[in-house]
Amino acid sequence: MSDFTLGNGRETTTMRRHHIIAAIVLTGIVTAAGCSSSGHGSATGPSARPTASTPVTYGPPPSGLPAFYGAPQPVPARPAGAVLKSERVAAPAVHGTVYRVMYVSRSLQNRPVAVTGVVIVPRTRAPAGGYPVVTWGHGTNGMADKCAPSLDPASAAPLANALLDRGWELTASDYQGEGTPGLMPYITGVIAARNTIDIVRAARAIKGANASDQYVVWGHSEGGQTAMFALDIAGTWAPELHLDGVVAGAPPSQFGLIYSFLKTSPYRFYLLMAAGGLNAAYGDTAAPLHQVLTPAGMALIPDLEKGCSDYLSKQLGNVSIETVTKSDPFKIPAWRTVLMANDPQNFATPGAAPLLMIQGGNDEQIPVASTAILAQHLCTIGQNLERWIYPGQSHAGVVPVSAPDMIHWIADRFAGVANPDPYLPKAQNDIARTQCPA
Repeated sequence: MSDFTLGNGRETTTMRRHHIIAAIVLTGIVTAAGCSSSGHGSATGPSARPTASTPVTYGPPPSGLPAFYGAPQPVPARPAGAVLKSERVAAPAVHGTVYRVMYVSRSLQNRPVAVTGVVIVPRTRAPAGGYPVVTWGHGTNGMADKCAPSLDPASAAPLANALLDRGWELTASDYQGEGTPGLMPYITGVIAARNTIDIVRAARAIKGANASDQYVVWGHSEGGQTAMFALDIAGTWAPELHLDGVVAGAPPSQFGLIYSFLKTSPYRFYLLMAAGGLNAAYGDTAAPLHQVLTPAGMALIPDLEKGCSDYLSKQLGNVSIETVTKSDPFKIPAWRTVLMANDPQNFATPGAAPLLMIQGGNDEQIPVASTAILAQHLCTIGQNLERWIYPGQSHAGVVPVSAPDMIHWIADRFAGVANPDPYLPKAQNDIARTQCPA
């Protein structure tokens, strides 16, 4: 999801509505996430040596999408981050050269999957070693192929020009299942994190992109969950890259507390999104839909691939949870395990990179108290962390307001400034700042 325009960060009405939906999804749907994903990234290891090129057969694109989105059948067993194809895309409003890419990532079962996204190269001359990379994790925008942000590269990531003007390359994954075959594995943190890291690898393989091995992960709302899981798996998933820092905007956690809210909220259909997405990721044995959904609920799963957030809100916004669900998923052992595996509150070990959490004090989607609990837990396990709360700012509204402070923090990471960072955020004079170690 892209919530802000490139130049000034202003929201449009539709974008704001999408972002609110996104956050709530994370907020509630994710309600069922939970344990540490430490070790998930080690299954396939680094992309190391590329395999020999073999002929690739591409299928037709999803209905209504350009030919570029035709995915290989089957996806070749190439290293994570290998570029399957790329094309330059005209985007006059963007301060850089835009490449649409299709690259290899990995499912939870470590099978190769095709993923799309964009790589945007600054207009400035590349420094020695290449451009530092900021890789963006998008928020909830739906689960259908037509929701892929790369279809509109100029809006694939917020604040793009502000980052490009600093001489930073920008990458933005669509995530598995948006623009490519299969239902998007919604709120599966490890998959989104792999996709978001692997597109950095893809950028390094594009001739002329000049991407360095230094990168920062940034995401907001659902993308905040993505950023948290990238922090957790980066060292084992992509040890050949150097993660300098992670910015997690309003990352959802404490999912169990949010479940009851979703059941009676206008966004209760996100429970269907979570069920469908997690089943797509984990399979019928680990995440059996028939245990949580009634036949009426099962019949609605195909609707998830028919449209984006606005469509789902209109079609499923009045769904009756009593009619479509069988039981509280937290009371079903298989589902509790899956749900708890996607909540950063359950991380058991700290990530090696410093973490910045940003949130608006008037966040209407992710309770501020929830990120306070998360930060306290992460400090307890030894995470290098800062948390900035901007009083009066909303869930989406905090992004443009906090942007100058966040950009300063990212610049310090690329410059190797000491951690914790001595910089004090200045966008407001009443920002609440906590830090660990103190």
